[in-house]
Amino acid sequence: MIRRMQQADLAGAAELERRYFSMPWSQKQLQESLENPDYLFLVLEREGKVAGYAGLIQAAEEGDITNVVLAEECRGAGLGKALVAALLEEGEKRGIREFTLEVRVSNTLAVHVYEALGFVKEGIRKRFYEKPSEDAWIMWKRDGSGSLFL
Repeated sequence: MIRRMQQADLAGAAELERRYFSMPWSQKQLQESLENPDYLFLVLEREGKVAGYAGLIQAAEEGDITNVVLAEECRGAGLGKALVAALLEEGEKRGIREFTLEVRVSNTLAVHVYEALGFVKEGIRKRFYEKPSEDAWIMWKRDGSGSLFL
């Protein structure tokens, strides 16, 4: 089940951060973001536990996807794609017309998921990631106008 993140989900989300990210968000950072109305977080719940989550921050009509993580045992079944698709849908309900994200250049599985959802590589952020240092693809899903400046 995919649903909005709640306070009770913070410990599970923080645990996923610790398990899968080299520079994880702390539970406190997640808490502060959850309380900020500009953020939107969804969780994937399986068997009563947080098995994944995705989040974005909204600035006017743009959404910057900040976090996407899925427990390893849930990967390969289309659940990550469903989670991000749900995040995009909820973002659109909030008036977001264009979405962006960064993803490690080596994370080809995630890149394919994002491309399948309509994201396009538009640039590189050199040494964006640490531990290990790695470049990031900058990807955008636009409303079809082809430009942020209308």
